[in-house]
Amino acid sequence: MRPVFLFLFALCPSLFAAAQRPNVLLIITDDQGYGDFSIHGNPHLQTPHIDRLGREGVRFDRFYVNSFCAPTRAALLTGRWPLRTGVHGVTHNKEAMKPSEVTLAEAFKPQGYRTACIGKWHNGEQFPFTPGGQGFEHVFGFNNGHWNNYFDATLLRGTKHEPTKGYITDVLTDEAMKFIAARQKEPFFCYLAYNAPHSPYQVPDKYFDKFKAKGFEDNVAAFYGMCENIDDNVGRLLAHLDTLKIAENTIVLFLTDNGGTAGVKIYNAGMRGGKTSVHEGGTRVPLFIRWPAAGWTPRVVKEIVSHIDLFPTLMDLCDVEISDSKLDGVSLKPLLQNIGSWPERTLFTHNPIDETNKFPGAVRTQRYRLVREIKGPAGGSKAKANDAAATPWQLYDMENDPGQEKNIAQQHPELVQELAAKYDAWFADISRDGLKRFPIPVGHAEHNPVELHAPQAFYDAPLHFASGPGFANDWLTGWTTANAKARFEIDVAAAGDYDIEIAYAAAAEAKLRLSGGGSVLDSTLPVATALEIPLLHRDEEGKARYRNRAWSHAKLGSLSLKPGPATLTLEALSSPGIDLKHVKLTRR
Repeated sequence: MRPVFLFLFALCPSLFAAAQRPNVLLIITDDQGYGDFSIHGNPHLQTPHIDRLGREGVRFDRFYVNSFCAPTRAALLTGRWPLRTGVHGVTHNKEAMKPSEVTLAEAFKPQGYRTACIGKWHNGEQFPFTPGGQGFEHVFGFNNGHWNNYFDATLLRGTKHEPTKGYITDVLTDEAMKFIAARQKEPFFCYLAYNAPHSPYQVPDKYFDKFKAKGFEDNVAAFYGMCENIDDNVGRLLAHLDTLKIAENTIVLFLTDNGGTAGVKIYNAGMRGGKTSVHEGGTRVPLFIRWPAAGWTPRVVKEIVSHIDLFPTLMDLCDVEISDSKLDGVSLKPLLQNIGSWPERTLFTHNPIDETNKFPGAVRTQRYRLVREIKGPAGGSKAKANDAAATPWQLYDMENDPGQEKNIAQQHPELVQELAAKYDAWFADISRDGLKRFPIPVGHAEHNPVELHAPQAFYDAPLHFASGPGFANDWLTGWTTANAKARFEIDVAAAGDYDIEIAYAAAAEAKLRLSGGGSVLDSTLPVATALEIPLLHRDEEGKARYRNRAWSHAKLGSLSLKPGPATLTLEALSSPGIDLKHVKLTRR
């Protein structure tokens, strides 16, 4: 047998190496803060299964991410600061990550790993920005920033819509368990990105009723219920690994994508700020890593670490060689093994809001936090470059003042100057290539047809988004003048004839013109309704902000498009009050 084994090994060394490598299950939740766990002292909810991960593995107590969703995801997937990857927002295609970036999936795949992205992606909606274009073979979930419906949702399997039954967190867990069970004989990387407990606050009755009975407001009761539902599902996953007898050689990571939301006002572990804030509570989140086969001593790590460190850490743990010349993070293996010394580090936070803003921002050392914020809703969500509204630098001693109650900037001007200079140099470096909204790719065989969603459009007044700033699933409305236009900047991958269809509503018969690629289509749209689909919201704000409608559809004809950049322009030749949800292009 030995000569045969050696012969097979000589033929397929990568397969034998892959069989010995650990599996990786990376679990990330959405909008759940450091304080939203019982292991961190929250007296109102119980998260025993996630707590178990923290106690059985290595618990990083000073782990920092961005204070928005998409930038954190880009950083952990690439090991690079988000602006380097092109991500500088959470909607309008500003969340898309450069296809040239090397993701965890793309690094694992050549080593014999099977790769899955299950749940929320939020780094690009059209191929090759999608998970399927970034190294993931098995894709199930959704590509944009949030989902409106958590019960019996229609999700994407690859690029195709698929109806589901049940509560979305349970459904995603079922999918992950199926993927893991089918991959027992080969190593896998499963990126399980729950979209809960992000709003809209929708949760099964038994979870909501428990916290409502404690006297919490509806949004908090639902939020805490969503947190406990997540914990139950993490328990299902851990039990599944045990049943399959693969827990020993599976690295399980648990983290969240930014600071807390609904629960912050109830319990925030003594920190200042939540999601969108560049204070401690906006960027400090849990990181638990467990790998029984490694024999790590369970411990709490106090050294500061970052989302950019996960990529190099997993490459190191899984013995995957990759050039680190472009990586910003460092391997946490010495901290996991509790060997050697750890150098002093300086970490940074920037709230990417548009193509130009330098602030809000923060600098974190082991002892100090330097902050320059912009006051106002959503952490200064309309900030521009060097915004005059930015506060002077604030300095806090995080060892002696973890709640950031005393600004000591005036007492330590030299330290402020030193750390501010580091921030300036860092920001200049990560933004030196410039930032822009990527054109939307169409015509790829891997994604046909492709939908151009309303939040990805450029538009003229009085057009505006129905539910605010144009987050995912929103639509354009207010089309009451004939001179207003909506434009989609596209990048055509392959020449050909493209059939055009829109999802819309119109209060009266409307004449619509679509132009692009040198062609013009004039159409008459019939009166069309888009009836509201009731959603099981637990809070009044959700009813106004998160809405689903049964859209009408109209085929406009076909356009002949050449390869390369182009602009699709929609203009109403009459003004009937059109609502636009998306434009769909199908290459013949």
